[in-house]
Amino acid sequence: MTVHSTSPRFKENARRALDDAQLQKALLNVRANFIARRAAAAQALPEFEALRDQARDLRDHALAHLDVYLEIYERNVRAAGGHVHWARTAEEACRIVVEIAQACGAKTVAKGKSMVSEEIGLNAALERAGVRAVETDLGEYIIQLRGEAPSHIIAPAVHLNQEDVEAEFRRAHVHLPDGRDLSAPESLLAEARAELRARFLAADMGVTGANMLVAETGSSIIVTNEGNGDLSQILPKVHVVVASIEKIAPTLEDAAGLLRVLARSATGQDMSVYTTVSTGPRRAGDLDGPQDYHVVLVDNGRSAMLGGAFEEMLRCIRCGACMNHCPVYHAVGGHAYGWVYPGPMGAVLTPSLIGVDKAGHLPNASTFCGRCESVCPVRIPLPKLMRHWREREFERHLSPAATRGGLRLWAFFARRPTLYGLAARIAARTLSFMARGRGRFARLPFAAGWTDHRDMPAPQGDTFQAQWKGRRR
Repeated sequence: MTVHSTSPRFKENARRALDDAQLQKALLNVRANFIARRAAAAQALPEFEALRDQARDLRDHALAHLDVYLEIYERNVRAAGGHVHWARTAEEACRIVVEIAQACGAKTVAKGKSMVSEEIGLNAALERAGVRAVETDLGEYIIQLRGEAPSHIIAPAVHLNQEDVEAEFRRAHVHLPDGRDLSAPESLLAEARAELRARFLAADMGVTGANMLVAETGSSIIVTNEGNGDLSQILPKVHVVVASIEKIAPTLEDAAGLLRVLARSATGQDMSVYTTVSTGPRRAGDLDGPQDYHVVLVDNGRSAMLGGAFEEMLRCIRCGACMNHCPVYHAVGGHAYGWVYPGPMGAVLTPSLIGVDKAGHLPNASTFCGRCESVCPVRIPLPKLMRHWREREFERHLSPAATRGGLRLWAFFARRPTLYGLAARIAARTLSFMARGRGRFARLPFAAGWTDHRDMPAPQGDTFQAQWKGRRR
């Protein structure tokens, strides 16, 4: 039941994105907003880099003892009156949630934003069972109306402009007056809030994700800026948390440390507007809360990553900083990546979950500038992990024959330094002569992927190695 992927068509998706003027206009907001805010938030906190080190070490510790902390978490959830369900695959996870909905007679489900629910295709599974799932996060609500997937893990509708949202509301909200003023963002927000309020009150069951699961207390933590997650938890009679197994934090103190880097890395806030901790169902004396509390722990390929070359990817706390700073994401947006997780983190995680045969293009969609690693709050070495996937792709003969041939040719020379140096000098002098003083090439054989969009600079002088040797003499 894994969500349909168009990752094998990444190049086609990217070309379409580059030709989409509306998308290119919307993507300017990613560069203009997220980067400056994250930099200001980090600069304002002197211990920010030390907190990143602590967050990395904490995540590594939790992953090294994941089985222990998950068992402790399960025990404490049950002690608080909740239920824990283990799902090895996406299909199992969806079946469990559908069965919970059917057992409580739910016809409508209010959903908080949850990337793992996108990963397992939960909305479609609920719809097939006759249960209506309503997204309550504003961005998720907008793209649900449009029948689209999220294009960003924290800002699902970042690919849209204000005009797009207004047009969608006028198309979907036909019961409202045609002449209403939707020219300001505030009016769009007010209309969405009014529409969603009725959905919250009608929901029989609420489904949320979890930014963290706290082993010490059996609690789940979500962070939002709209409060929709809170309403999805406390108003329906049943609350279901759907979370992947690596989200565990040993203690509340550990979770607090992660929260200090999460919002700053994601949106440049000191903390998100709402940080909500839920532990079990409503207790005697509570004014609100669900009658039943369920947690569905989703593996769906994570266990296979433990102890392997890509375990470091499981540190991810889903802040989105890597894609906010990625020049490739800035150019093509999230939908081009073809599955749930875009940007550099998706370039590593997607092949891990659906296979490099389906997602092998994604690790190649990188300039390797290193900005993603430099801003990651848990210091995931994303360029290194993308290189690992490129190696796997090459080993399995999944990369194009021309690419494999070129790499083999380069490897032949690289293993023979003297021959490499001679060939490099001949090539540099030949290209310099061919440029004939122009200093650049508008066209070059075998380099159309570059010269179709920009000129290729011509070599000037001798090779670096030759110049270095000359200076040393």
